[in-house]
Amino acid sequence: MSARPRPPLKSIPTATTDRSAAEPGACRTAVGAPKGVAEGVPTAVRPDPRVGDGRVPVAWLRIVAPRGAVPTATSTCLCGRDRSAVGKVRVLALITDHEAHRDLCPLRTPQEGRAAA
Repeated sequence: MSARPRPPLKSIPTATTDRSAAEPGACRTAVGAPKGVAEGVPTAVRPDPRVGDGRVPVAWLRIVAPRGAVPTATSTCLCGRDRSAVGKVRVLALITDHEAHRDLCPLRTPQEGRAAA
């Protein structure tokens, strides 16, 4: 007996020879204006309520003193001062020095009026 040919299991589409671009879909018309926020919410831009008082940080004192460990501290200022200390006695001295730098820092106290007086 002769074997019967097997029927194809999948239907393979035939390839087209037309190389035209795909056609764009139909445009939908929008009904009404686009909604950015919920109804009743004002969209006007308001001024920022968090207005500063004019102060700007100039110097920072960072102290790290974990329980049972050696304390460390760093004192930095925008004028270029950068100091650090390790140990309780030196950290306490750096705190005092940082407080004294407040009065001497050229960024906090303008030098123009001092020379004239």
